[in-house]
Amino acid sequence: MASPTIIRIGLGHDTHRLGPGTGLVIGGITIPHERRALGHSDADVLLHAITDALLGAAALGDIGELFPDTDPANKGRDSAEMLRLAADRVAAAGWRVVNLDCVIFAQRPKILPHRPRILSRIAEILEIDLAAVWLKAKTGEGVGSIGTEDAIAAECVVLLERIEHA
Repeated sequence: MASPTIIRIGLGHDTHRLGPGTGLVIGGITIPHERRALGHSDADVLLHAITDALLGAAALGDIGELFPDTDPANKGRDSAEMLRLAADRVAAAGWRVVNLDCVIFAQRPKILPHRPRILSRIAEILEIDLAAVWLKAKTGEGVGSIGTEDAIAAECVVLLERIEHA
């Protein structure tokens, strides 16, 4: 009798304040915008949420444990590199990504025109099929820190399955 598939779900969330700048890094790409996310690394809110979702699903900690903002090595660090290192850790623990579903919360810029590039970049970083990645965007409808463009946030749900070794 075949053993049952073992799956895990992880949830990731991140929020960054916005300040003056020349573009937002979202999902591993830079989107032209008059605001930028403020943070210790490149402040890619989407890749941070994905990283936390992966680590949480595999019970391997969180982004702050792996890449603390107290470590000068993480100053300005590329979030794609952090996600790749977390994904390698998840794979080494015996898990593979089945799919992920993400949401960006931003009043502006509109994400839809950039979605194909973001999806491709995430699939490339994680070395998974493009069909396993999805992204939606929601505005703040002018309400709260998202609506007033003082902040940007992202959430991600990831499904992992245990890798069967022969």
